[in-house]
Amino acid sequence: MSLKCEFHPDANLIEDHRAGDVICPECGLVVGDRLVDVGTEWRSFSNEKSGGNDPSRVGAPENPLLGSSDLSTTIAVGFGGSDGDQALANAQRKSMNNKDRQMSQAMSVIREMSERIHLARPIQDLAARTFKEVLDSKILKGKNSEAQAAACLYIACRKEMVPRTFKEICAVSRVSKKEIGRCFKLIIKSLETNLEQITSADFMSRFCGNLGLPHIIQGAATRIAKKAVELDLVAGRSPISIAAAAIYMTTLAASTGDKKSAKEIGEIAGAAEVTVKQTYKLLYPRARELFPADFNFKTPIEMLPTS
Repeated sequence: MSLKCEFHPDANLIEDHRAGDVICPECGLVVGDRLVDVGTEWRSFSNEKSGGNDPSRVGAPENPLLGSSDLSTTIAVGFGGSDGDQALANAQRKSMNNKDRQMSQAMSVIREMSERIHLARPIQDLAARTFKEVLDSKILKGKNSEAQAAACLYIACRKEMVPRTFKEICAVSRVSKKEIGRCFKLIIKSLETNLEQITSADFMSRFCGNLGLPHIIQGAATRIAKKAVELDLVAGRSPISIAAAAIYMTTLAASTGDKKSAKEIGEIAGAAEVTVKQTYKLLYPRARELFPADFNFKTPIEMLPTS
C-alpha cells in the first residue's frame, strides 16, 4: 500500500534515512516509519553469467575497526539462534585476539540493538567507531561490554540528530539503565565528546507519530513545549517530560478523538504517568500564553483539569 499524507495527498513524500521516516514536505507529518535500508550491496554480480573471475566477489569489505582484519566471514548469532550456531560463533571468537574479539562482539550487539529499534546503518557505524575509541583508550576497562556498546549507540543517535531515550536503548539491551548511564558519562568525560543539547522538539515528531496524533496537535505541542522553556516554567525537567506534558495538554484541549491519557503518553515517551502530570501542572497556570493563537479549542482553557 502506497503512503500519502492525509492533509496533502498529492505531495511527493521525502524519505529520511537517518531516522527511518517518510515525511510530508508540506506539513512535516511523519506518514511512515521503520524503513528498510536499501543501500547498495558491496558485491557486484555483473560477471555472473559469463563465468569469469569477478575480483569483487570475495565476501565483505575489509573492516578497519578490526586490527587483524581480513576478508573472512563473521558468525553472528541473534535471538533464537541454535546451539550449533552459538558453538561456531564461540569457536571463531576464540581464534581472534582479545581486542578484536571484544570489537566483533560489540559490533554484533550494536547491530542487533539497532535493528530492533530500526536505526539506520550510518548510526550503527558511528556507534562502532565510538566503541573502538573507547576500547583503544581503555577508559572503561572492566566495565560491562554490552553497557559500553549501548552507551555508544546512544551517543551515535545524539550525534546524528535522531536522539533516542535511555529507556529506549535499555529496552533493547540486556543491561540496566544505570549501567548504560554510567558508561555514557565516562565516555563523554574521557573522550571530550561534545553533543548538541537535546530539546523537546527532537522527540515530538516521533512521540506524536507513535500516538497516532495529527500534525496540528504536533505543531501545537511543539509550540507549548518551546514557550514553556522560554518562560522558565519547567526548570529542572527533562526534554522528554516537557514533550510528554505538552502533548497531554494539547490533547486535553483538542477534539475527543485526539485525547490521550497521561499514562498512554508516558508509555510512548518513556516517562512515568505521575511525571507527565506533575510537569503539566507546571504548565497549566500559563496555559493561555502557551497555546498558539489560532488553536481550535474543543475544551476551553478554563475547563482543563488543573493537575
